[in-house]
Amino acid sequence: MNDAQIIKIMASIIAQSAPLMLAVTGETITERGGVINLSLDGTMLLSAMTGFVVALQSSLMLQGMGIEGNTLPVLFGFMAAALVGMFAALLVAWGSIKLRQDQVAIGFVLTLLLANMANFLGQNYTSIPGPSVKYMPIPLLKDLPIVGPIFFNHNLAIYLTLLVVGVVWWWTYKTQPGLQLRGVGDRPESAFARGIKVNRLRYIYTAIGGALVGIGGATYSLSIKIGWSDNHILGIGWIALAIVIFGGWHPIRGAFGAILYGATKALATELQKTFPEVPVVLFNSLQWFLMLGVLLLAGSKGLQQLVDVAPKPIQRSLARSLRVAAPQALGKVFTED
Repeated sequence: MNDAQIIKIMASIIAQSAPLMLAVTGETITERGGVINLSLDGTMLLSAMTGFVVALQSSLMLQGMGIEGNTLPVLFGFMAAALVGMFAALLVAWGSIKLRQDQVAIGFVLTLLLANMANFLGQNYTSIPGPSVKYMPIPLLKDLPIVGPIFFNHNLAIYLTLLVVGVVWWWTYKTQPGLQLRGVGDRPESAFARGIKVNRLRYIYTAIGGALVGIGGATYSLSIKIGWSDNHILGIGWIALAIVIFGGWHPIRGAFGAILYGATKALATELQKTFPEVPVVLFNSLQWFLMLGVLLLAGSKGLQQLVDVAPKPIQRSLARSLRVAAPQALGKVFTED
């Protein structure tokens, strides 16, 4: 395998990981606010279907009006998918905050319902060609050695995904509103005592997180696995939930987790080509074994012992990087009385 092939694979990993990055980032925001949204798998399926169908129907409508191009239809598709994701997430938040019901139970039932809705409502659009996000390499930057073809030779959806991850990190850790977000997820009583409307913030950030999850679903059907089919991306939502934990509820670490998952899938593909006699199921399970191993290692005493023998400055850096701590009020209902 030469350098050009390696760069091509790395660029493909970034592109293939983008929808998962969006879902992980969205759920990270939601859980940072104290709400667990387990509806991700069904939400992403319904969003993928809705985004593609809205884009397809919008394209046909505009063509009937004599308007060519797929930019507007694709935009409409992403907007519709964002609304689907937002609605599903707000249902979870409303059921918890207003009705005092268990978030986990609501999310689990909702994901099954939404997945079935996606397959039922999208049955007439299976394997139909439709619009997709336009390929848009960035001039000059795409010609940079190594980083150019890896990061700047994609479409707008990929660039915006990377931007979203950076903005969410900055907002969460470098701004006063981000401090309030972490406050309502960790110590809602203290946040409320300081005059913060805890449940209102939880609604807002749950809606934003759900919208990103919906956009992630549409990114699959409009940019990666273009089109729609039954169970188009079944299981990807559960993977996103696992990566949120793997990433320690941190947007940058979550993005790296999504890239790691994409890299293991790419590695599995290459290994299958090299060893065709090995059952494909074994290679497809590689990412699960890797993720499980990392999760177990992150919480083990052995990893802490390795950190302890490192020089002091490296210890502090590793301790921050490897810390995995859920928001303390995650999944807990807060009553503003």
